[in-house]
Amino acid sequence: MSITTVSRALNDSPAVNARTKQQIWKLAREHDYPFRGYMPAGPTAAAATIAIVIPRPQGREARLSDPFVLELVAGVGEAARQRGCDFIVSHVAPTDATELDELMATNRVNGIIFLGQSSLHAAFNRLAETETRFAVWGAQLPKQAYCSVGSDNPLGARRATLHLARLGRRRIVFLGDTEAPESMQRYQGYLEALGQAGLSADSKLTVPAHFEIEAAEAAVDALLTRRVKFDGIIAASDLIALGAVRALLRAGISVPGDVSVVGYDDVPFARYSRPALTTVRQDTALAGRLLLSKLLNAEPGRELRSERLPTDLVVRESCGG
Repeated sequence: MSITTVSRALNDSPAVNARTKQQIWKLAREHDYPFRGYMPAGPTAAAATIAIVIPRPQGREARLSDPFVLELVAGVGEAARQRGCDFIVSHVAPTDATELDELMATNRVNGIIFLGQSSLHAAFNRLAETETRFAVWGAQLPKQAYCSVGSDNPLGARRATLHLARLGRRRIVFLGDTEAPESMQRYQGYLEALGQAGLSADSKLTVPAHFEIEAAEAAVDALLTRRVKFDGIIAASDLIALGAVRALLRAGISVPGDVSVVGYDDVPFARYSRPALTTVRQDTALAGRLLLSKLLNAEPGRELRSERLPTDLVVRESCGG
């Protein structure tokens, strides 16, 4: 290609088509071309530019509108502002190793923060063999080679379940997706708490539900239709908990009189719902600072340490005590 075409591509000129740009960017990355130093300064002369990428969950669309995702984006954004960095939210939502490799090879940013692991755990492990410009919000998994920042999911769910057991609840439902990495760990904490409280795990009380209000409502409606007896719900997210509460109240069941409900995340609406939602709080501001710090301190050949953040049980009206 001509020098002019390469120059235009490196400066993201609309005169060069997208496929040609990607080929040139990929070659530039492979040869350690320092993009930032050769690009015009942005309007704020930012110290670095970070991209936020939300992998697509299996079988579903990536949802930027999820309240907890928005809280994480805000946490990263505030941290970026404090460090003099710009950040962008990418339209790309990788679903497999090939798409992930292409994203890392052709992007022009200083680093990428992935909000969630989806089914990319193995792909992230492979990517970590050659790449340090990324960090992941999510669960810490066995044989993990990449850097992740996330909450202590088993402990948070264990505390919530034990709290309901101390309130006298004996038929406690786990409502959520037990295959997603973070939700799976919350389910493990729920099972550990049942054993600790001397309660038996009943498969009828493990109810799948996506991280959506409507999915949770439908799941609880199905429980009620089958006449399954329960007096407590541990939800894998606040959205799921809110859907559960809506379904129970619509059926004339008192919350927390008849059924105690606990969510997970402590998104802003949790404190304003009626009844106000008991939930497990995750510190998204701290998460944003740590994720950004990992990227800005990344060096070739230097392993980044994963971080587990503490969680707090925030007791409000929906559990009854």
